[in-house]
Amino acid sequence: MGRVTETIKVLIVLNVLFFIGTLVIGDVAYRLFALYYFENPNFQYWQPLTHMFMHGGFMHILFNMYALWAFGSPLEIRWGRNKFLFFYFSAGLGAALIHTLVNYYHVHTGMEALMAAGLDKTSILDFLNSGSYDTRILNSVPIEVLHQTYDGFNTPAVGASGAIYGVLVAFGIMFPNIELMLIFLPIPIKAKYFIPAIILGDLIFGLSGTPSGVAHWAHIGGALFGFIMAWYWKKNSFDNHRWN
Repeated sequence: MGRVTETIKVLIVLNVLFFIGTLVIGDVAYRLFALYYFENPNFQYWQPLTHMFMHGGFMHILFNMYALWAFGSPLEIRWGRNKFLFFYFSAGLGAALIHTLVNYYHVHTGMEALMAAGLDKTSILDFLNSGSYDTRILNSVPIEVLHQTYDGFNTPAVGASGAIYGVLVAFGIMFPNIELMLIFLPIPIKAKYFIPAIILGDLIFGLSGTPSGVAHWAHIGGALFGFIMAWYWKKNSFDNHRWN
């Protein structure tokens, strides 16, 4: 975790430029570049890629860019530019895929529950678009299901966090015994213990369905795809020269 490598530097600059752009343009930028559920009218085919450069606030981008520098630079030094870029964007797209699949489950589970409760397609679409509903529906459909259905359909995902989680996992695989010093835990802890612990936390929050404003399943998706790639490359001693 020393110097910032060239590819990491470019990624950080791009993220900062996108962030500044959102401050200038506002909601238009989020509608264009955040990742919407694929059946939402705001969805665009480029969003699985562009959402990785969008962030919800200063602290969001600060922590992500710090993690990209701290954990991504050693990986780029180890793998080289092309291999690292392939890994980074693959983890980010994997995060978008898992996030979307979980949203698909919530949205269609909720729609089926609403149809079973007697709502027609027009009423369901009105609910998805406006969030308003007849409270009598709560006699048949739990309010948690309504919230998950509406949020899954309407809430866009932003941030490099999915790709960052892939980077974290890869760092843990490639450098498992590196000791990390954390602000909130001022004692050294090895990467092979710290990184699984934070992924476990995301899994617990994701399974519990506790509203948090965090795309936990995107984190898990990035970590999963990152693990598969990093484990395979390490196991098979992947030839770095193929990426030159």
